[in-house]
Amino acid sequence: MIVKQEGLAPWAGAPSPLQERSPATTVMGRSALWAACAAAVVAGSLIACAANGSAKSAGNSKQGGNQTMDEKIKIATFAGGCFWCMEPPFDKVDGVVSTISGYTGGHTENPTYEEVSSGTTGHAEALHVTYDSSRVSYEKLLEVFWYNIDPLVRDRQFCDVGEQYRSAIFYHDEDQKRLAEASKKELEKSGRFKEPIVTQIVAATAFYPAEEYHQDYYKKNPIRYKFYRYNCGRDQRLKELWGTP
Repeated sequence: MIVKQEGLAPWAGAPSPLQERSPATTVMGRSALWAACAAAVVAGSLIACAANGSAKSAGNSKQGGNQTMDEKIKIATFAGGCFWCMEPPFDKVDGVVSTISGYTGGHTENPTYEEVSSGTTGHAEALHVTYDSSRVSYEKLLEVFWYNIDPLVRDRQFCDVGEQYRSAIFYHDEDQKRLAEASKKELEKSGRFKEPIVTQIVAATAFYPAEEYHQDYYKKNPIRYKFYRYNCGRDQRLKELWGTP
């Protein structure tokens, strides 16, 4: 438990939010044993459990592998840098059923946060979005995505640098691919930016949910989350790119 003392930051006695995202410090307080989970197939999209155990308890609304899917429930996957910061804008969209932070686009099975952060696995921090297509369109999700990333930088987002922080749209079918490419072309033709848009549009591959402590981080640790987000310059840069929300 963190005891707040007069004159000290509210996270005194614990790693700061910026330190907490460092591989050297995230290992603190976690079990040394990593249990791999069986992969599950959800609506044609492979979801693999992260190596430090189930990313969600069975009763959690964000447990993506066991829910019953019908033709209206679909999957979208986006990478926009720090997945802590990508959860909030999608969580508040009417029609989004759940979001899961995780890793995708790489070549290592069941990667840990430390491995992904090292930049050696090829994975990007990403968000797996389950949504009700009768309530929200994929086009709307694309709009939310664009307005929450910097599409002009390669292999980085805001203060986070490396291939693991690249921006990307991982499409799950040809319709998503078509809509994603159309939205990118529309943005390019808008004249909003002088620089080229470098956000990738690639086919979705295996998605590995991140460790439990990463899920809903902005809800579990609101002060640390806000401190990290502000010091990363995310909102300041988004305002420069897209204007006031």
